[in-house]
Amino acid sequence: MKSRGAGIVGYNVQLAVEPKHHLIVAHEVTNASNDRSQLEHISMQAKEAIGTEELSVVADRGYYSGEEIKACDDANIKVYLPKCQTSGNQSKGLFGKRDFIYHPEADEYECPGGERAIYRFTGQEKGKTIKRYWSSACPQCALKLQCTTGVNRRISRWEHEEVLDAVEDRINQEPERMAARRNTVEHPFATFKSWMGYTHFQTRTLEHVSTEMSLHVLAYNLKRMMNIFGVSGLIQAIQA
Repeated sequence: MKSRGAGIVGYNVQLAVEPKHHLIVAHEVTNASNDRSQLEHISMQAKEAIGTEELSVVADRGYYSGEEIKACDDANIKVYLPKCQTSGNQSKGLFGKRDFIYHPEADEYECPGGERAIYRFTGQEKGKTIKRYWSSACPQCALKLQCTTGVNRRISRWEHEEVLDAVEDRINQEPERMAARRNTVEHPFATFKSWMGYTHFQTRTLEHVSTEMSLHVLAYNLKRMMNIFGVSGLIQAIQA
């Protein structure tokens, strides 16, 4: 992050943790200032480490990115991720996009007033193909003041939004997944912070911090496996 020309050095640690024994199956240190571009990459590492054709991944809102979710879907990775509400309409007391029902067979949206917002045109926005919808009934609608300050309420839809809709349906049907996430991936992070105390990473530069983190992960996994197998059992498993 930069403020008034001053840079703050920071490192972003990514972990993929399996839920049964809380073992770390994949990790990486990046310089990315947020997690939005990390979902597919760390999920693929976890998939390869486990050696599976299919994988279910649970992440928090910080990872929400349509492109990353689509990439996971293409790689046979099922994502559970709550949707970010970035629109300012609801904070203004207006209907949000979730108040509009999409009808895929007609490629139309049904508004809270019962009217249909029909497809109008397709355009490009930040490299994405976006379709636009609106209804001609907006100017005369009795709910207009609750919907938009413009002439028509315009709705945007990404060309792959059905993938995002499927993710939202999954998380609504299985909300317990988010509780499981907190009890899984937060466990090793809390352990690392306990080990490191008030200090942070002892090294600098991405290469050295990555090495330092790998040692922490190795120690963590070894301690977890000692708790699972016992010391002698772990030695036997390693020698097998």
